[in-house]
Amino acid sequence: MHVNLLAALMAVVISPQGPRDVMAKAVDDFRAGRVEQSAAGFDQLAKLIPDQAPGLWQRGIAQYYAGRFRDCRDMFISHRTVNPADVENAAWHFLCVARAESPAAARQQILPVGADARVPMREVYQMFQGRATPVQVLAAAGSDPSAQFFGQLYIGLYLEATGDPAKSHEHIAIAAQDRFAGVGGYMHDVARVHIHRR
Repeated sequence: MHVNLLAALMAVVISPQGPRDVMAKAVDDFRAGRVEQSAAGFDQLAKLIPDQAPGLWQRGIAQYYAGRFRDCRDMFISHRTVNPADVENAAWHFLCVARAESPAAARQQILPVGADARVPMREVYQMFQGRATPVQVLAAAGSDPSAQFFGQLYIGLYLEATGDPAKSHEHIAIAAQDRFAGVGGYMHDVARVHIHRR
């Protein structure tokens, strides 16, 4: 009986998982704060579906939190090929370069974006360029809960990358509040993971 149980367990461990299973595990690992395992899971997923790998923006975020800053920089450069208008992609690329090199280098290398119509993404992009302030981002967000969430999150991430961890924590703590779970989606999970890791 023990031999059969061992054989069954080994079959589960070595059996290949499909892409959906690998994705679900990588997401679950990230949400639980197991960022190194999550990044490894997304790496495995990228190997399973190489033609879809540029779309795995979650991989870049996991790599960022795992301290793999050059890998995440490359991931967001790749993601731009499938989502060229996205300000969030440019922001995460900035964050990766800021950690791998410096905020000045990140600003020089900021990725171009297209027309991202989400509020306050235009102002978020301008902030990462050094042409807008966090106050202007929040003013643009107004009272819309989704805009408030994304404004608070990206202000916090930007402030951390540019050397103000105390102010950064204040903004990301707001973004991590339960009231934003419905509008933040996966990025709300990012805010929660960030708060618990810092």
